[in-house]
Amino acid sequence: MKTALTAIALALLSTPLLANPPSDEARQLAQKLIIVDTHIDAPGMLQDGWRDLSGETDREFDWPKSRAGGLDVAFMSIYTSAAEDAAGTAYGIANQQIDAVWALASRAPDKFAVLTSPRDIPRLRRNGRVLLPLGMENGAPLAGKIENLHFFYKRGVRYITLAHSAANALADSSYGAARKWNGLSPFGREVVTEMNRLGMMVDVSHISDDAAAEAIALSRAPVIASHSAFRHFTPDFERNISDALAKAVAASGGVVQIPFGTAFVNPQAAANLQAKFRQRDALQQRNAAARAAGQPEESVAEWEAAWAHEHPRLSTDIEAVLAQIDYGVKLVGIDHIGIGSDFDGVGGELPEQLRSVADFPRLIDGLKARGYSETDIGKIMGGNLLRVWREVEALALVADRH
Repeated sequence: MKTALTAIALALLSTPLLANPPSDEARQLAQKLIIVDTHIDAPGMLQDGWRDLSGETDREFDWPKSRAGGLDVAFMSIYTSAAEDAAGTAYGIANQQIDAVWALASRAPDKFAVLTSPRDIPRLRRNGRVLLPLGMENGAPLAGKIENLHFFYKRGVRYITLAHSAANALADSSYGAARKWNGLSPFGREVVTEMNRLGMMVDVSHISDDAAAEAIALSRAPVIASHSAFRHFTPDFERNISDALAKAVAASGGVVQIPFGTAFVNPQAAANLQAKFRQRDALQQRNAAARAAGQPEESVAEWEAAWAHEHPRLSTDIEAVLAQIDYGVKLVGIDHIGIGSDFDGVGGELPEQLRSVADFPRLIDGLKARGYSETDIGKIMGGNLLRVWREVEALALVADRH
């Protein structure tokens, strides 16, 4: 009986935030803090079909939800796929997405502003504006040309995730078994060095362990993992960051930004995704052999649909995200953990209590319940990332003087 009562008590303690709205204290703190989310996938959606994010939408990020949740700085993810890289269209698609973000800000200048430096936050944040810095998810749009790095910096990009779901001209990916470079390519090393000189943050999310270790060792500036959970909870999922790499990020002065997606924080969902990667790799190898032999290829779309049918979505709880934060703080310290939600990028597979940017007060309540002070919550919710960004900029200014 005692065991049963203990189990019931633990269950009640683990789900207090679902039934109850955020506390007034958490709402007020969300408005007081500068909240920074390093990964929101709105630009691809804007490119596919314009939505007025200055008003209420069915998306996870828009202006009303941002104001309700206290979100101040929302890094817009300029994402291009491995297929677009292979087709040679990544450069153009990235520019279309950047155009869409600038258009969003120009159409609603009272609600949005593109942010290119943390120095501008006090001026631009007035009157409830949500600030939109740009992060590039996948270095494919550079197209192997260092001058394109300069071009995208001028367009507002302030971090680059070196690769995504496949090796590109810069680095190997954590997805799949193939390792083209066994780390960074020569061009990737050149890019990291030049990013330091320009004042762009180097992002090691998505890339292979060897590539991440090389990027961290090469960078003179702090590096970030813009949206990486801890592999401690998902041992076979290289997409999540290892303890050793997280410590290396922290030693650089950088920050690990925790995502909210179920596949990152739910061990079974991560295992399913890893199995999907392996089976998709095998399918692609079969199709390559079929092409070489002049035989029909298997339908990737049909395979994807069958996989989705056989593997229904798994639910998760906000406590899984809080456990990631707790683990990270114990592993690398309070100064090296932040948030990178991946809102609008995980197909809605999110904790029930973290369905949109409006729910940041729920996360604050969870942190308070776990004993975090207001100062520490401020660091996690944005202060740590802003410190890193300032340090990256400062090192670039020093490099320019020399």
